[in-house]
Amino acid sequence: MLKAETDYALCPKFEKAFSILGKKWNGLIIDVLLEDGKQRFVDLANKIPQVSDRVLVERLKELEREDIVCKESNLYCLTPRGVALENSMMSVKRWAENWVSESECS
Repeated sequence: MLKAETDYALCPKFEKAFSILGKKWNGLIIDVLLEDGKQRFVDLANKIPQVSDRVLVERLKELEREDIVCKESNLYCLTPRGVALENSMMSVKRWAENWVSESECS
């Protein structure tokens, strides 16, 4: 007798969260804003030098549309929705410290 397929269904909210946070550079942008507070574009670009200016602009706009980042007087900052990610980001950092080897970082 064959094993029945499970009725697992991906939660739409979980899927949406990972589509935002799993996009390359978004986590680093959020982390910089959590760690250092409000930032000018040039400061964000300097702190994440691997990302091109064009992609950084795109990611910031996406995070603004998701109400995670806002722009006030040429400074980018986290909204309350973005600040609420702090515990999750810390959990990911702890996981990475325990499970990601240095050789995987290059």
